[in-house]
Amino acid sequence: MNHALSRRSAFVSVIGVAAGAALILPGCSNDKGDEGVSATEDMMREHGVLRRIIVVYRESASMLRGNPADFDAAALGRAAKLFRTFGEDYHERKLEEQHVFPAVQKLGGEAADLVRPLLDQHNRGREMTAFLQSKCAGGKIAEADAPRIAQALESFTRMYEAHTAFEDTIVFQAWTKSLSEKQRDEAGEQFERIERDQFKGDGFDMAVEQVAQIERSLGLHDLAHYTAPPISVG
Repeated sequence: MNHALSRRSAFVSVIGVAAGAALILPGCSNDKGDEGVSATEDMMREHGVLRRIIVVYRESASMLRGNPADFDAAALGRAAKLFRTFGEDYHERKLEEQHVFPAVQKLGGEAADLVRPLLDQHNRGREMTAFLQSKCAGGKIAEADAPRIAQALESFTRMYEAHTAFEDTIVFQAWTKSLSEKQRDEAGEQFERIERDQFKGDGFDMAVEQVAQIERSLGLHDLAHYTAPPISVG
């Protein structure tokens, strides 16, 4: 299987696991360039990686409420670091805040109205990431700190689930529809250059590998773990 196909398959896999389906937006098809992946698809599959971290956060909160003494704080610290480097420093700052949000604000309408709360949530998320990194730095979480950290993780999860859902279904769609075919191609190439400059290689593949390692460390790598139990009748 060639590299372009593997990237496409990874995109479908990550979005499918995290969101239940891979969305195809008008104008997202792009057979040009090395990867054959549009700028919008790039951002949505990056959301897939970040959603996997959010799953780690949610499950970690439950573990901390149960048995904080045995919890792998180092793994949670690696998750927060990945969210910082891949989510905040790259995806948010380099793509959304520099390219997508300014263009959407010029369009006006519903998508433009979302930019301010989205930026506020970016800032709140960075505060939470800094908090998590500081609490996990020693490799252990004090029992007295566990409830507060669990609450922060659950709050972060709630915020980011809504955040990415609104971006994927409203903001990214408005941005994509505002571009000509040539502009979409140019945006895809530009975002690919930004990614490679930021990570000195394929940042998406690197992030997928890292989040998979974190999931394995915490015993969260088996998809069957998340299957809902049967509904009791009665």
